[in-house]
Parts: sequence; C-alpha cells; structure tokens
Amino acid sequence: MEKISNKDYLFTDKNLLRLLFPLMIEQLLAVAVGMADSLMVASVGESAVSAVSLVDSINILLINIFAALATGGAVVAGQYIGKSRSDKACEAGEQLIVFVTLISLVVMAIMYFGRGFILNVLFGGIEPDVASYSNTYMLIVFASIPFIAIYNCGAALFRSMGNSKVTMMTSLIMNGINVAGNALLVYGFRMGVAGVAIPTLVSRAVAAVIIISLLRNQELIIRISRPFRYKYNKDMVKNILQIGVPNGVENSMFQLGKILLLSVVAGFGTASITANAIGNTVSAFGILPGAAIGLGLITVVSQCVGAGDYQQVRYYTKKLLMYAYISMIVLNVGIVFATPSIVKIFHLSKETAAMASQVIIFHSVCACFIWPLSFTLPNTLRASNDARYTMIVGVCSMWTMRIGFGLVLSKYAGFGMFGVWVAMVIDWVIRTFFFMVRYNGHKWESGHSELKVLKDECKA
Repeated sequence: MEKISNKDYLFTDKNLLRLLFPLMIEQLLAVAVGMADSLMVASVGESAVSAVSLVDSINILLINIFAALATGGAVVAGQYIGKSRSDKACEAGEQLIVFVTLISLVVMAIMYFGRGFILNVLFGGIEPDVASYSNTYMLIVFASIPFIAIYNCGAALFRSMGNSKVTMMTSLIMNGINVAGNALLVYGFRMGVAGVAIPTLVSRAVAAVIIISLLRNQELIIRISRPFRYKYNKDMVKNILQIGVPNGVENSMFQLGKILLLSVVAGFGTASITANAIGNTVSAFGILPGAAIGLGLITVVSQCVGAGDYQQVRYYTKKLLMYAYISMIVLNVGIVFATPSIVKIFHLSKETAAMASQVIIFHSVCACFIWPLSFTLPNTLRASNDARYTMIVGVCSMWTMRIGFGLVLSKYAGFGMFGVWVAMVIDWVIRTFFFMVRYNGHKWESGHSELKVLKDECKA
C-alpha cells in the first residue's frame, strides 16, 4: 500500500483532535450524569435504584434505535460532503429529521400503551415498591422520547460536518439542567424518583430546541432550509434506512437481549439488580473513549468513502483504533484501582458492594483488550455502507453467545449475576473475530456495500 501524501489527507491531526476532544467531553458528560442520577436515586433507596435501572434499560433501547437511524442519516450526509454535494447533504439532513420525528411520536404512544406489559411481563416478578417506582418513572420519562430522537438526529448531522463542538456545548447545557434539576427536586423538594425523571424530560426538550435552532444557520454545510419546505424523497430515505435499519436492528436486538438478561438478574434479588446497575454505570465510563472515537470514526470514514479513498479509510481506522486502545487502557487501569472508593460512594450493603466490585474490575480488565475491536472497529464497516454485515454478526453473537451463555452461566452453572458479565465478554471475543476477518478482506469496500448515492444525483 502506497503511503498517503500529507497534502492528500482529508483530516489532519489537528482536525482529528478538534473532532474527538468534544466527543470525549460529550460522552463523559452523559456518563457522569448517569452516575449522578444513580447517586441521587440511591438516597431514596435500593428499590428506587433498581426501578430507574429497569426503566432506563427500555429508554436505552429506544435511544439506540434513534441513534442508529441518525447514524444512517449522518453517513449519507457525510458521503455527500465527501462528494462536495452540500445541497444533497442538506436534503439528507431534512429527510432524516422529519422521518425520525414521526417515528418517535408513534414509539412514544406505543410505550405509554404498553406500560402494563413492561411492568408485569417484561420485568417479571419485581417487588411491589420497585414496580411502583418504575411506573412513576415511566409516566414522566416516556414523554421525552421525541425530544431525544430529534436531538440525536441534530447531533449526528453536526458530527458528520466535523463540528462536534456544537454537540458538546448542547450536551453540556442538557446535562447541566438534568443534574441541577435532580439536585433541586430530589434533595430540595424530596420528590424521589419523580425528581430524577422531570429534569430528564425538561433537559431533553431544551436540547432538541437548541439543536434544531442551530441547524437553521444558513452558513452551515448541512442546514435546515429557510423557509422550510419539506418534500418527501423516497430514494433519499431509502439510502438512510439502508444503513440506519440494520444498525437499528443490531442496536435494538443488543439492548433487548440485555433487557432479557436483566430479567434473569432480577430473579436473583434486589442486591443483584442494584450491583448490576452500579456495574453498568461505572462500565459505561470505562468504554467512554472507545465510544467517542467510534463516533468520530463514522464522520471520518463516511467522508473518505464519499471521496472514494479507501486507502485513507484504512489509515484513519488504524490510527483511531490506536487512540482508542491507549485511552481505554489508561482509564480502565485507573478504574480498577479506584473501585473500592467508587463503590463506597453508593452507600451499598456489604453483599451488594462485593458483587458490584467484582463486575467493575472484571469489565475494566477485559475492556482494555477487547472492546475497541468489538465496537469501535465496526463503525468503519457501517460508514462504508456494510451495516448489514455488522447487523448479522452483532445479532447472532448477542443471542447465541451473550444470552445463551448468560442463561447457562448464571442460572445453571451457579455464577449468579456475574455469569451475565462473563457471557458479555464471550460475546465481545466472537464479535472481534468476525469483524477482523471482514475488515482484513476487501468485500466491504465495493460491490453490494456501495450505497446508490448517485441515483439521487442523476435524478436531480
């Protein structure tokens, strides 16, 4: 492979830093707020922590679906930017926002209608006080579904332009409102679980308004037209869905599998539910650099693909994976040493603290070696329009490895809640193998993986 000349780089080191640093901060804010929520809810009691954890598993499922659709729009828009077609990039952005907004309204209605099923069937035999807290939390937070969907779309479009500073600042405002509102309503007004839910709703609504207002700036590469005259473009939406739907199926099946395993964990009692929730909160912090760099990789690769330069795709993939490994090793080593102090701040019982410490240390050690290849690398394939392959690998590995081994290890091998975490790492290993095999080949670079982006250009 010939060395790429410096003058041919689409992204300089300075460009990458300008893209990645705000993404790191944005991810840090999201995780920090999640941890702050857990701490504040912990003051209400372990039943409240369990309730918020259970409902948030549903919320994360929905957020992942909308984020996947947003990724589809961002990839299409980014490829048009690589082709120097700003007009088509703008159209892709508008199609994305309108389509996802309509879908989110339907999903919100379904969630409210299905609250009884979620409480009584999906969550299984949870204790009455956990069920009561869960119902309160759902009634409020489900109203934020359209707002978080719109925010995800706007944020993805700004990232596709390489402007992650805007999403960082919007996230700072959103999470600032959330934390301040939690503190006021939980500690000041003693509103319990509702005191955590209301600020979530308000903060997401504010973020949605801000991100849409910013996209109205007519000087941006991707912008909402003034005056706004929406016209449905079937081919454009199809292009978005070719990436968004496989990604959404993968993400939703992934999260659904986690929810099913959560119902298994719930069978081991409140201590296991709480330890699992704390483990999830801290582990989210441990994968933060890899997740942020994965978002940046979508921006970089989609523009390189739009320019037709797969040599640069491989160059930047290798470079950003190196960044992910270095940052994750440093961070997770710190988490391992800080685990006793981390667990102490949640005021857990001795049994719960021991289980939480076990899963935090296990996750941190394994994440250093496996996570980037399992979750950051496939973003190169997705941004190259090979989302169908990542979906097949992700769904099959999730349901055979994570769920299959999770059930066996936790219920029948005597591992308890920890068995679910062991199965998770087995899932990572299998994903890594298949993604590495695919990436080291060339099938994802051409043929069936090419989006028919030129179709719209020919019709224009």
